Amino acid sequence: MLPIYICEDDDRIRSIQKKYLENQILMQGYDMEIVICSRHPEDIIEALEIPKKRGIYFLDVELKNESMDGFTLGQEIRKRDARGFLIYVTAFKDLAFETFRYHLEALDYIVKGNEAKMLEGIKNSLHIIIERMQKESGEQREFFTVKVMDIMKHIPVEEIMFFETTGRTHRIELHAINDRIDFIGSMQELEEQLGNCFLRVHRAYLVNVKRIQELDLKHREIRMENGEICLFSRNMKGELLSRI
Repeated sequence: MLPIYICEDDDRIRSIQKKYLENQILMQGYDMEIVICSRHPEDIIEALEIPKKRGIYFLDVELKNESMDGFTLGQEIRKRDARGFLIYVTAFKDLAFETFRYHLEALDYIVKGNEAKMLEGIKNSLHIIIERMQKESGEQREFFTVKVMDIMKHIPVEEIMFFETTGRTHRIELHAINDRIDFIGSMQELEEQLGNCFLRVHRAYLVNVKRIQELDLKHREIRMENGEICLFSRNMKGELLSRI
């Protein structure tokens, strides 16, 4: 499901955008949801601290009485979501070139002076996003995106062996074929994000079922393709046998 973030300082316009997007999601059956609708850029940034799926961002440019404008917010978003879709909805049509100066790779620049045209622009943006996602799903592998310090890393999901809790609060370790990454996260959110290919076999392990090499039923151990060992709970034995 694609998360949608709205940052707009005009209460009326923000409400119109939110309602219209909710209607489009419902009528078109889009696999999207609005997770943040706020006038404060900090709310958007805070919501992105824990890695999530690639997002859609509807941003105003001039955010009055706020700590940053829409372009600065766009730069902060890019640090956390390098492949997200940025759509600027603003009264200042002459500022469209600024998105290039800031290297933001915006999907669209919609002028909000005319409400009907603004909504039409939003509708077209959603349609373009769906087309791009469908094309990418047929041409590219699925990636898991995680923030490490100030760098966004994209790991092919098929190369991930398992996720393991580290014993430190909210810290997860990703084990991949050629990588091992420690990051802030939640096992529950990872389960929801990654879907049926991954199975929570133990409170400490979320494994890629396709990468399981063998099961040791006596010692309740899973040997992964790269030779690493995971534990599984007694009540997961039946589920594991049925899945592999």
